[in-house]
Amino acid sequence: MAIREIIRMGHPTLRKVARALHPEELNSDPIQNLVADMVETLQDSGGIGLAAPQVNESVRLAIIDMPGGPSRYGEIPSLPLTVFVNPVIEVLEDETAGYWEGCLSIPGLRGLVERPQHVRVVSLDLEGQPFQLELTGFTATVFQHEFDHLDGRLYVDHIRDMRNLVFEDMLDSVSGDLDLPD
Repeated sequence: MAIREIIRMGHPTLRKVARALHPEELNSDPIQNLVADMVETLQDSGGIGLAAPQVNESVRLAIIDMPGGPSRYGEIPSLPLTVFVNPVIEVLEDETAGYWEGCLSIPGLRGLVERPQHVRVVSLDLEGQPFQLELTGFTATVFQHEFDHLDGRLYVDHIRDMRNLVFEDMLDSVSGDLDLPD
């Protein structure tokens, strides 16, 4: 297995709609190796999610590993490392909340993004078995962020006011002074 390069904003693969994986592909060596590499890459990066397009593989596959516990977003629930194949998100309630999102493909920046806070994810696992999760709060935001990569979108596409895009080292000093959406 290998740590892969995480491509950055500006790379054309990040703006492509990724192709769906066929269930018979899931047991193939290329997909099994991709997942193993993504796990190693995610662990090395210190992130909580990684989509295949971020390692220059334009397929609808993402992994999320949330350790849970206290964070700058408050107490977040844990979610063990999970593989999502061809995931679909359904918004269950229109209520939104804003979080300062960052991305491994946009290092050093944070942006305030408002997203729905109650969603359902329907996906296949790595064995091709369907499953679903109902998510709220910050966890719902994490999933929407990761799965956006599968549709060629980045969190910066959702920022309503570009004054709410800042360098990470400036976030604490300016967040109280920014115009936050109502």
